[in-house]
Amino acid sequence: MDVDDIGAVAIVGAGTMGSGIAQVFLGGGYDVVLHDSVPEALETASVRIERGLCKWEERGRLEDAASAFARLEVSPAVESLAGVDWVVEAIVERVEVKTALFARLGEICRPDAVLCSNTSSISITLLGAANGRPGRVLGMHFFNPAPVMELVEIIPGLETDEAPVQAAMALAEKLGKSPVRTPDRPGFLANRLLMPLLNEAMFALMEGAGSAEEIDQVCRLGLNHPMGALALADLIGLDVCLDISEVLYRETGEPRFRPCPLLRKQVEAGRLGRKSGRGFHDYSTGTAE
Repeated sequence: MDVDDIGAVAIVGAGTMGSGIAQVFLGGGYDVVLHDSVPEALETASVRIERGLCKWEERGRLEDAASAFARLEVSPAVESLAGVDWVVEAIVERVEVKTALFARLGEICRPDAVLCSNTSSISITLLGAANGRPGRVLGMHFFNPAPVMELVEIIPGLETDEAPVQAAMALAEKLGKSPVRTPDRPGFLANRLLMPLLNEAMFALMEGAGSAEEIDQVCRLGLNHPMGALALADLIGLDVCLDISEVLYRETGEPRFRPCPLLRKQVEAGRLGRKSGRGFHDYSTGTAE
């Protein structure tokens, strides 16, 4: 498939990542079908996407936000994906849920459609096997917030054909992103590097080496990171961090990937970070990083 042959695009999952990826494709001139089985999620995503496109127009990044938003179709019916050329899945980071979805996409989507996962850590080869068309399945991993972050990891599975991989690389560039091809290994490249840092910051907090504010200040002022490690974990979502860490630990057996017990407690308490109003920092007052 040539990148110029891509017309309609579908995004599966209307959460933070799904809506952000949809905005990116709309801004790139594509017709987008946003699917989620929860109608309320689609309503929230539509508002978020329209607001994001208007901000782009105000900043001169987009000529006409209204016409871009008009190319968005939202649908709770998975059958709405039947005619699209390109799919990006952005649902919960759980193996059993993603494999079930890819199996369903294999039944619904056109045989020549390319099916991508925005997974942070789950095997693309496994998803391709579940789909039944492994040659057309690959990873296209955007980063949060998708409209802002430049990197996109492109991950071929063991059976992925080369043509879809090259199309994905070209597509990411057309969308204004910088693609990096990474191997189909647990955590790919970015999360293999990131999760041990976040995990160690959590252990440091649990062991009393410093407060959340002090740990993040060290990251910003000493390591020159734009955001502290714990604040970044809150932004990603602590439930997502736990899911990624568990995949890394299960698939590699490496002790450095063992999820910090404090992370698990935070998730059990419903303290998921920014999206819940509280994580390692409290966002309810609007004063947290």
